[in-house]
Amino acid sequence: MPYSRLRLILGDQLNEKHSWFSETDDDTLYCIFETHSEATYCEHHVQKITGFFLAMRAFADRLRELGHKVLYRTLDETHGAGLLTITQCVKQLAGEVEAESFEYQLPDEWRLDQELKSFSEKVGGVSCDTEHFLSTRDDVEKLFEGKKTYLMETFYREMRRRHDVLMDANDEPTTGQWNYDADNRGTLPNDIDFPEAMIFERDATEIVELIERHRIPTMGRMKDNRFTYPVTREECLRALDDFCKNRLPYFGTYQDAMTEKDPLLYHANLSFAMNTKLISPKEVIDAAIAAWKDRQDEISFNQLEGFVRQIIGWREYMRGVYWAQMPEFETVNHLEHKGNLPSWYWTGDTKMNCLSHAINQSLDRAYAHHIQRLMITGNFALILGAHPDEVDAWYLGVYIDAIQWVEITNTRGMSQRADGGRIATKPYCSSANYINKMSDYCKNCHYQHTKRTGEKSCPFNSLYWDFLDRHRDRFESNYRMGFMYSTWDKKGSEKQAAILERAAWVKEHAEEL
Repeated sequence: MPYSRLRLILGDQLNEKHSWFSETDDDTLYCIFETHSEATYCEHHVQKITGFFLAMRAFADRLRELGHKVLYRTLDETHGAGLLTITQCVKQLAGEVEAESFEYQLPDEWRLDQELKSFSEKVGGVSCDTEHFLSTRDDVEKLFEGKKTYLMETFYREMRRRHDVLMDANDEPTTGQWNYDADNRGTLPNDIDFPEAMIFERDATEIVELIERHRIPTMGRMKDNRFTYPVTREECLRALDDFCKNRLPYFGTYQDAMTEKDPLLYHANLSFAMNTKLISPKEVIDAAIAAWKDRQDEISFNQLEGFVRQIIGWREYMRGVYWAQMPEFETVNHLEHKGNLPSWYWTGDTKMNCLSHAINQSLDRAYAHHIQRLMITGNFALILGAHPDEVDAWYLGVYIDAIQWVEITNTRGMSQRADGGRIATKPYCSSANYINKMSDYCKNCHYQHTKRTGEKSCPFNSLYWDFLDRHRDRFESNYRMGFMYSTWDKKGSEKQAAILERAAWVKEHAEEL
């Protein structure tokens, strides 16, 4: 039947609270497509594609329940018809239903934004906001106009003020202190327990067979085709409640800690739920604040502030950086790194216990928390000298929450320092000392975290000093790096030469580590 209006919903726009859905209209057709282009723009984790397709299908069903007209086309239908891209699908459908107008929500990825903008200009389409984020695309660019570097803390405070989050009547922070980061670097005691996280297990065999049928290349694993992430709004709200009840009381203190004992620790693992827009950042922080107000005897303020900062600060900030810096950001390589990631990033088969654990967890669960990503897999790639293109591709593919607006800014910017320091004031690199302090990984490792040279010396140690040495002209004057260069100089030429020799061996034999 003919429809006067065709509205496109992307796989990361599953927001039933959007104003589009405030009323039903039989003349409006909503369309959702599984496409070859979105399944293959990088090599995705099998759980990532599965999660998006499951969530998209569930969202289509939900809209129908609410009385909306929805057309959903699977990969069998789009790929089988030779429709590889979203705009190809829209164009064909618009002709089929004789649509008089086309509308879409602004995408969060540059490539899709350009594709849909070009298509919309040709057909006279209209775009609107996704109504999800607490900031606009250009907030970061406006706030730091004329500045060479950005500072997340400045943006974070602006967001707190703008949205009256944890503020008093005088527009000051509730407790008189903005940031509790110094209280959020705790190491795990030996006798601490980890609450079991809620899971939402379902059989994903149908999706896996669909992926295989169309020969979509994937990475990672999914045991017995059992998918465990929430894919409906109701499930996501239950997962949020579970976090606030069971893990928020320790989130802040231990958010940087790592252990072999538990993959989630006290993290929320709600990023897939938010990045698909099934739940909003405002809902998430409101729930956390409400839990704190009800249980202040159990939830100290640093737990809450650390979580709120991740959502209203870091997440929104990274989106703003993305739109301020794209498309140039996609190719920056300030450190001129040109190496390859070892093949064990795709298998987890390495004798370095920290990397083996973090990578295998990523391959098994499509998940690792932010310090595992930054200070284990990212840290090693940085000091090894891997090309940021390779690092970007791995991170964009392996994690279920990885959409380019949030992945590339964290990876190419913060983790790999490829942006020349616009995002971070120092490179995020470390030796094994940090890893040993913040985790139990070193206890069961083939390598010795205290040694810098020799066959059993931890590769992080020699690579760390090698990284500082070869980039001395870039970092020696950095006020946060001066102490480390002073320490390096005190080692003397003989020790320095031995460390650099070990680093050269490590780089040459990275595949064997």
